[in-house]
Amino acid sequence: MRRPKITVIGAGHVGETCAVWAATKELGDVVLLDIIEGMPQGKGLDLRQAGPIDRFDCNIVGTNSYDDTTGSDIVIVTSGIPRKPGMSRDDLMSTNMGIVRSVSEQAYKASPDAVYIIVSNPLDAMVQTAWKATGVPTKRILGQAGILDIGRFRAFIAMELDCSVEDITSVLMGGHGDDMVPLPRYTSVAGIPVTELIAKERLDAIVTRTRKGGGEIVSLLKTGSAYYAPAAASVQMAEAIIRDKRRILPCAAYCDKEYDVGGYFVGVPCMLGKNGVEKIIELELAPDEKKMLGASVNHVKELVGWVEQHWE
Repeated sequence: MRRPKITVIGAGHVGETCAVWAATKELGDVVLLDIIEGMPQGKGLDLRQAGPIDRFDCNIVGTNSYDDTTGSDIVIVTSGIPRKPGMSRDDLMSTNMGIVRSVSEQAYKASPDAVYIIVSNPLDAMVQTAWKATGVPTKRILGQAGILDIGRFRAFIAMELDCSVEDITSVLMGGHGDDMVPLPRYTSVAGIPVTELIAKERLDAIVTRTRKGGGEIVSLLKTGSAYYAPAAASVQMAEAIIRDKRRILPCAAYCDKEYDVGGYFVGVPCMLGKNGVEKIIELELAPDEKKMLGASVNHVKELVGWVEQHWE
């Protein structure tokens, strides 16, 4: 029986960590691709040699050639320059648009039937870039953002309550950035509404910290950005698709009539299965939540407008 094939494009911190998570979960064979000669080969060989120690068994290949990615079931795109201190996600636009466009076009030629998970920043605009570059059906291309943002939100709530993160569930919507829309009223701890456990002022502070979570890590690292949590989130999406788990997870998915978005990739609750985005879950939003989501979507539209303007 053929094993699923997962290609990770970009062998930097996020990409290499995606490869580790995918391999240790035995999701399938892993191809790690980068333009730097020798680097993905070395990391791939090192990871493969970890298999006998940690008892995971899959083929792992490091490469500089898209030929080795042919027939992939999942393609995770992490390529691009990382965010640095003082740099907004928008500042990344010009360079990363060119990179994501190029790698997406090449990956699609090798694997036209794959599901594409985009991780590069600024996320929402980069998903649109990859879609425009490939024309892949919208249900088979989506962005990783919401799972990471909710991971941060859940972690901060667990830290506040000194409880297990496993008992916390939440929903988050909108673009990936400072205008994301956490939804405390859809957040619970072992079924208990979080609003019953944390005072509004503290909860508001946690929401603010979540929105600035990426910047907080950038300011601490000084030479790069987060990679453990983004990689874990990306592989959670890949696992839901490969194993047809039909999990409901927040992802940057193409919305047209949904939430009156009008044809853009924004963060919404999605059901992920073997076909990619099986369904978008539409929630009833309160007036203030609709307003926040509208502002977030408008920012996404501005970023996509920039992409459209500079597309050659």
